Amino acid sequence: MADSAHATLDAARRERSRRMSAGTARDRATRPLALVAAAFALAQLVLVRPGMGLGWDETVYVSQVSGHAPAAFFSAPRARGVSLLVAPIASWSSSTALLRVYLAVLSGLALFLALRAWRGLFPARVLALAGALFASLWVTLFYGPQAMPNYWVAVGALAAVACFLRAGADRGAWWGLVASGALMAWMRPTDAVWATLPLLALGLARRHRRALLALLAGLVAGAAEWVIEAYVAYGGLVRRLSDGSAIQGGLGFHLAVVDQLRSLGGRALCRPCTGALPHPLVTVWWFALPVFAALALAFAVRARRTTPTLLPLACAATAAVPYLFLIGYAAPRFLQPAYALLAIPVADALVRLTTAPDGGRRRLATALVALGLAVHLAVQLGVLVSLVDRTTAAHQAWSRTAITLHSLGVRPPCLLTGHEAIPVAFYTGCSSAATSGHNANSTAQAIADTARHSPVATLVAQGDRPPGYARHWPSVPLDGLRLYYAVPEAG
Repeated sequence: MADSAHATLDAARRERSRRMSAGTARDRATRPLALVAAAFALAQLVLVRPGMGLGWDETVYVSQVSGHAPAAFFSAPRARGVSLLVAPIASWSSSTALLRVYLAVLSGLALFLALRAWRGLFPARVLALAGALFASLWVTLFYGPQAMPNYWVAVGALAAVACFLRAGADRGAWWGLVASGALMAWMRPTDAVWATLPLLALGLARRHRRALLALLAGLVAGAAEWVIEAYVAYGGLVRRLSDGSAIQGGLGFHLAVVDQLRSLGGRALCRPCTGALPHPLVTVWWFALPVFAALALAFAVRARRTTPTLLPLACAATAAVPYLFLIGYAAPRFLQPAYALLAIPVADALVRLTTAPDGGRRRLATALVALGLAVHLAVQLGVLVSLVDRTTAAHQAWSRTAITLHSLGVRPPCLLTGHEAIPVAFYTGCSSAATSGHNANSTAQAIADTARHSPVATLVAQGDRPPGYARHWPSVPLDGLRLYYAVPEAG
C-alpha cells in the first residue's frame, strides 16, 4: 500500500513538474511577442502623436456614434465595424487624443493575439521578427491608431490563417477562426472574402469541414449587418455592391501596381496617381518581399513542411489582387492585409539565412540582413514623420475653418456644403450635404430651405463659382478657399 501511494505521489509530482515546464516554455515563447506588441503601441503614441486630429474617412466613421457632430453620409462601400470599434470612447468623449491612445493600445493587443495564434507553427523568434517587420512599416504605424478598417482586416487575416492551420488539433482554434473571420467581415466584408479565398478553397478541397464551417460562421456573423443594411438603405445587396464599385471608379482590370509604388512615398491617397516614383530606397523593400517570400517557400519545400508557409502566401496574394489589378487608384493602407500575411514567411526566410550552419555564410548573411533592416527602418521612419507633419497641418486647417465658422455664427445645429464639407462639418459640429458626387444626399432646394431657419455655409475653392443658392450670401477668404455663409438670426 505504501509503495503504491508513493508511486502515485511521484506520478503527480512529475505531472505537476511537466505542466510547470510547459507553462514556462509558453511564457518564454509569448514574451517576445508581447514586447513587440508593446513597442508597437508605444511607437504609435510617440511618432503619430495623439493630437494629430481626425482625417476625412475617420470623421465619417466616428460621426456615426459621436455626440459631437451629426452622422455624416455613409456611402455604400463602408461597413460599421470601425464605428462600433470606436464607440466605447467616441460615444461620450470628443477627445481625439483619448481616441488615439485607445486605438494604439487596442491595435497593439490585437497584434499580440494575432502573432500568438501562430505559436507552435513557427519558432518564437520568427514570430517576433514577423511582428516587428509588419509593425515597423510606416503604413502600419500611421494607421494603427486611426479609426480606419484596413489594419483590423490585416490582423484578422493573420489570425485566421493560423487558426485554420491549427484547427485540426486545437479546439480553441475553431473559436479563433470564428472571431477572426467576424472581425474581417465586420470591418470590410469584400476584403474579408478576398483574404480568405485560399482558406475556403482548401477547406472544400480537403474537406476540413469544421474549420470551413467555423470560418463561414465568422464571415456571415461579421457581414450580417452590412447585408441587412444593404436591403434597408441601399436598394439591395447587388445595388450596394454596384454603388460601391462605382465609387471606387468601376471595378475591372486596372493595373495599379505602379500607383501603389507611387503611394509608398507617403501619399495616404493616390487618386489620381500621377507624379514621379519615390526614391528607390523607399520602394526597395516592396520588391524584396516577393524575393524573400519565394526563398521562404523554397526552404519550406526542402523541409517538407510547405502548408504553414504556402497558405499565408496564398492569402496575401488574393488579398492584394483587387488593389493591384481591379481599381484605378491606390492607397498604401489597402495592402496591409497582404503585408501582415507576408511577414511570417519573410521572417522565417531571414531567420534561416542568419542561422545557416555554414559559419562564413551565416556571418555574411547576418551582416547584410542587419544592415538592410537598419536602412529599411530609417527610411520608414522618415516617410512616417513627414506624412504625420503634413497630415497634422491639414487637420489644423480644418480646425481653423471650424473656429472661423463659429465666429461668424455658424454653430450647431448647422449645415455645411462644398469643398471638404464632410471633415470640416465634423470639426464644426454641423451636418454635411452634397448635391452631386459619391456623397450626394441632398438637393440645392433643400439646402436653400435649410438656410432660411438654420446657419448654412458653403466652402468654395478660389476661382470657382459658388452654387446658386449661395451667390448672394456674405463671404470671407480662408486658407485658399472662399467661405459663403448664411445665419438667419443675423439677417
